Amino acid sequence: MHIMKLKEAIEQLKNGLAGVVEPHEAQAMIRVICEDVFNYDPVDVALRQESELPEFAQDKVADIIARLRRHEPLQYIVGSARFHGHKFKVTPAVLIPRPETEQLVDIIVDENTASDLRVLDMGTGSGCIAISLARALKFAQVEALDVSHDALAVARENAATLKAKVRFFESDMLSPQPPARYDIIVSNPPYICWSEREAMDRNVKDYEPGQALFVPDNDPLLFYKAIAPYAAQSLERGGRLYLEINQRFGNEVKRLLEDNGFDEVRIIEDSFGKVRFAAAIMK
Repeated sequence: MHIMKLKEAIEQLKNGLAGVVEPHEAQAMIRVICEDVFNYDPVDVALRQESELPEFAQDKVADIIARLRRHEPLQYIVGSARFHGHKFKVTPAVLIPRPETEQLVDIIVDENTASDLRVLDMGTGSGCIAISLARALKFAQVEALDVSHDALAVARENAATLKAKVRFFESDMLSPQPPARYDIIVSNPPYICWSEREAMDRNVKDYEPGQALFVPDNDPLLFYKAIAPYAAQSLERGGRLYLEINQRFGNEVKRLLEDNGFDEVRIIEDSFGKVRFAAAIMK
């Protein structure tokens, strides 16, 4: 049997992805594959082109190419995604963590320097927000909920791997458990309208969990209407609410938060200049 060398694997991946994704995207994907599948970091890749890969490599490369050509997300193929400096396990039961959401974590960390804060992440998915906050805030007591049993299993595994202390529990954001006391509540809930689905990339709409992405066109603020009153009851005075939002509904989210008794409501743009977050303080 032919033993594949690293340079051959890279060449096959390049050829297989030609015409499927942009060259720079293909390059980024190949870097991830080399690291997460074959355990070669970028320095190894530069220095060890002639290295022989394990026997399974040939079949693995062919499988990866076939799946990428069907627009399956690379993160599901390799089983992980990077977020806020950590590697998170991801499966099709959870959304793939986005770079924009890292910015939300940064905002929260920058604005909350006290220790022992009580934090709730509503709709945690892979646990990426809750775990990143547990690791970045000083001695925070972090809790996280999700309606999906399968998502919580992934989140718990991520917390264990990354040695983050987070209490996960199963609960529906639309009918949350009785109010508790928190200093920070954060949520990146479903906020994409069904009518926006057609314009989305196939790798998102065909593979990522729809229940974590979409809301009805006639009720785009469905989840915020549940989160805002719950947060208003649960946050201490001066406590903070942070949300990721649909860029089309910044004003509506602002009004909703003000109607629920929140103060200093800010609508914040992401690093691409798109309206992406809302932050508010409990009076």
